[in-house]
Amino acid sequence: MDFALTEEQTLIFDMAKGFGEEHIAPFAQDWEQQGTIPKDLWPKVAELGLGGIYVSEEHGGSGLSRLDATLVFEALAMSCPAVGSFLSIHNMCGGMIDKFGSDETKAKWLPQLCAMEKFFSYCLTEPGSGSDASALKTRAEKTNEGYKLNGTKAFISGGGYSEVYVTMVRTGEDGPKGISTLIVEDGADGLSFGGLEDKMGWRAQPTAQVQFDDCIVPHDNLIGEEGRGFAYAMAGLDGGRLNIAASALGGAQKALDLTMAYMAERKAFGKPINQFQGLQFKLAEFETKLQSARTFLRQAAWKLDNGAHDATKFCAMAKLMVTDAAFDVANGCLQLHGGYGYLADYGIEKIVRDLRVHQILEGTNEIMRLIVSRQMIADAS
Repeated sequence: MDFALTEEQTLIFDMAKGFGEEHIAPFAQDWEQQGTIPKDLWPKVAELGLGGIYVSEEHGGSGLSRLDATLVFEALAMSCPAVGSFLSIHNMCGGMIDKFGSDETKAKWLPQLCAMEKFFSYCLTEPGSGSDASALKTRAEKTNEGYKLNGTKAFISGGGYSEVYVTMVRTGEDGPKGISTLIVEDGADGLSFGGLEDKMGWRAQPTAQVQFDDCIVPHDNLIGEEGRGFAYAMAGLDGGRLNIAASALGGAQKALDLTMAYMAERKAFGKPINQFQGLQFKLAEFETKLQSARTFLRQAAWKLDNGAHDATKFCAMAKLMVTDAAFDVANGCLQLHGGYGYLADYGIEKIVRDLRVHQILEGTNEIMRLIVSRQMIADAS
């Protein structure tokens, strides 16, 4: 059993980390205040091959593994968790199209996605269906002109910002088997957006409701088969949960790095505060949490890459374990900064605010417990 990264994987991590330090970190505070990310960032991201991380090279993607992706998003989050996580959602859409779309669908959408000529958002959650995602009510009626959509999606990262929306809709019966996946382009008749949400964290990332009022979408914009959309959405979330966990891990690692530097400089009672045994114990605790979280995350990614039968369970466990540990570490790092940790200039409070939502989205950590326990019971039957 080899726990070491390959030379190529080390280069991937270093490339993403270096890009973030140059093109994201210096501007992260400004973007948070502005409530948006300049779109001229994305072509630079695409030049590194990070616009279509899982997409096959045939369609302009990088064809990387899920493990490789966790390295990318951990590294980018060290500069800003909100920006890196936003990119992970775009890539989740690309992975769904590449895995489940027809040849014609792939040829039409993936080159634009990989070049980041268009930014893609993922639309599953609704005002009345969050954890109970299969209860979604947005309906798509098949007509001669195409699918006619009516309904509302909530908490959509990139709502009103993105050019393309990968949307789960009801085309048939109640429950998961009546759900399909459609691609909706910005500018479609009947597509509109709510106001920007005023959020605790991820403030650089525009979030809004996406509304469909007799919105007509061409028949060709169906991904895969009718009635398979919920399965596609859940498959996308396995990888999405790994990325959200990796982003939390990167943010927490940055918080710990900042804390180590601060404690070496900050003096109390005549010596640097890193010389107090009680605080040293905290550092050891935080390091242990992050290293164990990193190991488990990479094991879950390996299982997903290799099609292990328990991959979904491990992705859920990783999301649960890593995001909880990351938030605890970031919050503890704020405490070690004392009053300075509460100030924006020190960068810690932003990380804490950003990482809190990682315990909620891509399936709450309570739902992760449900996924894990149900699989345990099924395996024991």
